[in-house]
Amino acid sequence: MVLGSHVILSAYGFWLPNDPRGSWSDFVGSWELARWGRATITDWRQSLAGRPHDRQVRFDAKGALKHPPVRFTGPQIQAIGRGFADFAAKSGLVVWACAILPDHAHLVIASHRYTVEQVAILLKGAATRQLLAEGLHPLANVQVRGDRQTKLWARGFWKVFLNAPHHVRCAIRYVESNPLKMGLPDQSWPFVRPYDP
Repeated sequence: MVLGSHVILSAYGFWLPNDPRGSWSDFVGSWELARWGRATITDWRQSLAGRPHDRQVRFDAKGALKHPPVRFTGPQIQAIGRGFADFAAKSGLVVWACAILPDHAHLVIASHRYTVEQVAILLKGAATRQLLAEGLHPLANVQVRGDRQTKLWARGFWKVFLNAPHHVRCAIRYVESNPLKMGLPDQSWPFVRPYDP
């Protein structure tokens, strides 16, 4: 039985489909980006962030993106948190852990009436609406196709299903420790509930 999921939502430009450490993408959709290599498909379900790789190649490839990679500021991170809180309150989503970092967010969530795919889309939408409402959208000056706003989130998301209480607790510890690993302050979000199996 699936108790919940560890979900990672990536900002635009955070993890490229041809990242030298591997990716879950099966194609590179941009001609400019494709010259840095084909998609680096992997089915590895654990973090690839620590894998040794040529950092310069990764940074050079990011230079081929249409827009600069999104990097959230402190006020933007707080607004994203308010967007997540709004969605959790309206939908009844139970969030056991959350870390919003400068270029991605981790959440450990309980199984819900919506699929995890729907939850990821709705969380990204809620965060984007909050950033727009507060005038903090990181790509506010970049428009595509008329009045449409440029997307600040990468397409798709990463997930791991959690099937046992100890898996949930491990995921919570991992997410809670993420800001500290990056040299950022500890995060405490009012919408996060304690895990009680």
